[in-house]
Parts: sequence; structure tokens; C-alpha cells
Amino acid sequence: MPPPNTPASASGSDDAPAGSVNITSLPVPQLRSLQSRLTTELEHLTTSHAKLRAAQSKFRDCVRSINDGVIGSEKKETQGRDDILVPLTSSLYVKGKLTDREKVLVDVGTGFYVEKTTAKAIDFYNGKVKDLEANLQDLEKIVQGKSTHLRVVEDVLRQKVLSGEAAATAAG
Repeated sequence: MPPPNTPASASGSDDAPAGSVNITSLPVPQLRSLQSRLTTELEHLTTSHAKLRAAQSKFRDCVRSINDGVIGSEKKETQGRDDILVPLTSSLYVKGKLTDREKVLVDVGTGFYVEKTTAKAIDFYNGKVKDLEANLQDLEKIVQGKSTHLRVVEDVLRQKVLSGEAAATAAG
């Protein structure tokens, strides 16, 4: 018998992929185990989705900071002003001066910084946002599939528990 964590289908059709299991044939303990595993996977995927959204937001903030703070914005009256606040922590700042509005240091990962022009830095961060969007779309499809599998398993489990209770009541 294949393991209970094999992809499952509630339909009894013969066109199911090789290695799949008709979950209606699984006993209640295996269904509960499968339900638990799917719930855990779904929680992990949802957490990952939230983290990717946060990273995407951070990269968008980088683009906004370059446009408003480094290049300057007439609307926000930052154009031509060299005085800035430099964050040391999330709530501690020191006064600073911009010495170069044409180049910035970009964190490219694992503690490496690369000097880029503001245009190239914006392109870099916009590329990151676009890549994350593609990853998020793929992840959303996976989450939807796992959610569907979980609902099917829960429905079959509910039916088995109710039929077991009905059988116990009829026998008793």
C-alpha cells in the first residue's frame, strides 16, 4: 500500500496519475495524518508567501528612497537638499550629507555591496520586485492546490467519521 502522503484524489476514476491513492479507501487515522500534514504545509507556504510579500515591499521602498531621497523630488521639496537623516537602527538616526546624488551602494546579498548609478540601482530593485512577483504567483497556485487537497481530505474524513458514528449508533 502506498504511503498516506501520496498525492490523493477523491474521485474513483481510473485516469488518476500513477502512484496516486483514492483517499476514500484510506482509514480514518491515515486521513487525520494526511490532514495534519497538509495543514502544516499550508501554514508553512502561507508564512513563506507573507515573507516574500514583505521582501517585495522592501525593494519597492528602496526604489522610492532612491527617487525621493537621493535623486530628490520637487513635490516633496527634497531636490537640491543635501541634508539627510541616516538610520543607525530602526529608531535611531544621525544627521548626514549626501556627497553624491549619482551613485549609491546596493546590498546585493550576503553582506556584499556594489556601487551603482541611481538608474542601475532602480533597475536592480525593480528586477527583484518582478522576480518576486513571479515567485509569488507560482506560490499562490501551490497554496490553492494544497487548500483544495485539504478541503477534499477534510470532506472525506468528515463523511467517514459521520458514517462510523451512524454505524455505531445503528449497531448499539
